Amino acid sequence: MNKRKIITIVILFLIAVFAVLIFLNMFVPENKENSGMQQRPRASATTVRVAPVSLGTIEKSVIINGEILARNQVTIFPAVGGRLAETRFAIGDRVSRGDIVAMIDPSRPGEVYSQSPVVSTVSGTVINVPFSAGDTVSAQSGIYAVGDLSSLVIETFVPERFASSVTGGMRALVSLEAAGGETFNAEVFEVSPVLDPVTRTIKIRLRFINLDPRIKAGMFATISLITNRKVDVPVIQRTSVISTYGSWIVFVVDEDNIARRREVTLGLDSEDYVEILGGVSVGENVVSAGQNFLSDGDPVRIAF
Repeated sequence: MNKRKIITIVILFLIAVFAVLIFLNMFVPENKENSGMQQRPRASATTVRVAPVSLGTIEKSVIINGEILARNQVTIFPAVGGRLAETRFAIGDRVSRGDIVAMIDPSRPGEVYSQSPVVSTVSGTVINVPFSAGDTVSAQSGIYAVGDLSSLVIETFVPERFASSVTGGMRALVSLEAAGGETFNAEVFEVSPVLDPVTRTIKIRLRFINLDPRIKAGMFATISLITNRKVDVPVIQRTSVISTYGSWIVFVVDEDNIARRREVTLGLDSEDYVEILGGVSVGENVVSAGQNFLSDGDPVRIAF
């Protein structure tokens, strides 16, 4: 073998070595990287709380304020004007129909007339006595307010936007600050047929389902009036629902503890719950806490 052939073989050998090195630099690192991605460990599970979709009752309410009154409350007026000579009953006294509750002296300077009695037209308890002996009153002055305290009502005014929803028999919860914030059940029994054009409200009256002796006329009441009510409908906790891009979604946890994203259709809502019209079924476990950190397909760990 001559010298020229040896040089040629050496050159070809070096070219081959360089080619192998170039190949390794270009392709082997990429393969290692890809291999690493394929062997990347699975994401850790997110801890969540779940609650099943269940059948329940859901109520929509409006909060308004009102006043407790005697159901049969009457203002007693004198037959003539003059000086209030005498009042015979005080607030809280019991009066009967036909009792003389006050005397009016209609005399004018230089003239003497017999005193005129003021007679109660109803039986009940004296609620208000706005005038005192010696005051000058007219035939339009209400001397006494007498009511039947054995039957109390709540009077309130409902905004116009809810007027069409209010009907007789509608239930409500009445909270009384004077009773420590305790709530009492009531129902609507009287709805005004006309809307007040000034306040844009309608007047309604409610009666207590069970009258408690702690409830007194004149108390201030906060009324939660149930304007809509559905029974035995699928409901979930409000905290389960997420608003995203104009739609509502929840995450359902399957039997493998994997979170699945679902778009749902909502119905009636209350302070704590919301009705489900579609998207999930009764019995499915919906994430109620921790869903803001989830994506579809994420593993979860259920906290109890």
